[in-house]
Amino acid sequence: MAEDPRAWIQGDENAKEMLSRVLSERPFVLLPPLHRVPLRVGNVVEISGPSNSAKTQVLLQAVVHCILPKEWKGIHFGGLEKMVMYFDLDCRFDVLRLSQILRHRIMETCGSVHDTYWGTNEGPGQKDIKVARDHPFDDELLLACMRRFLYNRCYSSSEFLAALKKMRWLSQRESEALGVGIHFLMIDSIGALYWMDRLCQSMSVSENTSSRSSYRKNISLQSLSEIMVEEIRKFLQLQPVLVLATKPPVFGAGPSTSDLCRIAGKWVEQTDFRTPNREAEKKISFREYMPSVWQSFVTHRVYLQASEGHTSNREKESYSIYTSAWMQPPLSLKDKFSVRDDGIFLIT
Repeated sequence: MAEDPRAWIQGDENAKEMLSRVLSERPFVLLPPLHRVPLRVGNVVEISGPSNSAKTQVLLQAVVHCILPKEWKGIHFGGLEKMVMYFDLDCRFDVLRLSQILRHRIMETCGSVHDTYWGTNEGPGQKDIKVARDHPFDDELLLACMRRFLYNRCYSSSEFLAALKKMRWLSQRESEALGVGIHFLMIDSIGALYWMDRLCQSMSVSENTSSRSSYRKNISLQSLSEIMVEEIRKFLQLQPVLVLATKPPVFGAGPSTSDLCRIAGKWVEQTDFRTPNREAEKKISFREYMPSVWQSFVTHRVYLQASEGHTSNREKESYSIYTSAWMQPPLSLKDKFSVRDDGIFLIT
């Protein structure tokens, strides 16, 4: 018996659902310094750089843009009004810094709309402090934004994997409560637990050299990474989001999962190298230590580092300068930026 043709041509979504899906999957541009490459939900962006290269500050800038509303009480803020799922793996997250950037953005927007007069509090031996005289700060808006920030602190790989497994349930619960979905999945820093697991396995090997059976019970680093990537893949299939993950690099020679070097926009393998500071602007080289399953999972890579020199604002306050370079896809253009109290600003 032939199948009814109407059943074959019947669609699995209506026009409204199709339009909503297409619009949500359109490429978009993040704020500087991640603005050079259009990104889509489902992309995995690895932000690497040494300590004090502003990796976490880049995440916080994206967080603030995401949790701010598009409009609030007739004032246009231009935010995404979406939730952020944030995993803190190195346990150094500063909620006061997030609140500071968010407060500055709110005060700046409200002040410009209401033509607020900005004065200074001047006192003996006291630094000038900007104050808005005409428009009070909206604590209700700040609270609404912070509710869209879902924070998870994990002290071990087992805690991280458990948090990933309940991520779907948590996102559904919060989406129903707040009426918005998750836009960013952030991991800071993806390499933090790797070194702890590697140390634990080394200690386990030395303690169990006479007992091979107990050693086999340990989960390998590759297996841990495979489980982690698989859980994130499952979540992306159910709720497409953009993944941003920071990672500190390892410089110098020695055995690793894969030795990679980027020179003039190309990836090449290398077994022994060191990068002098004077050549840092010409050559970025490091050893890849994360397992291959994570390396293949990443779709984009950007490298940050501190640069020599400082910049200042109108109040003559000095700020450090950082550079960003896209390594995947490779771009020849580098951006310079500074981190201030109210966020990140490009230097032209």
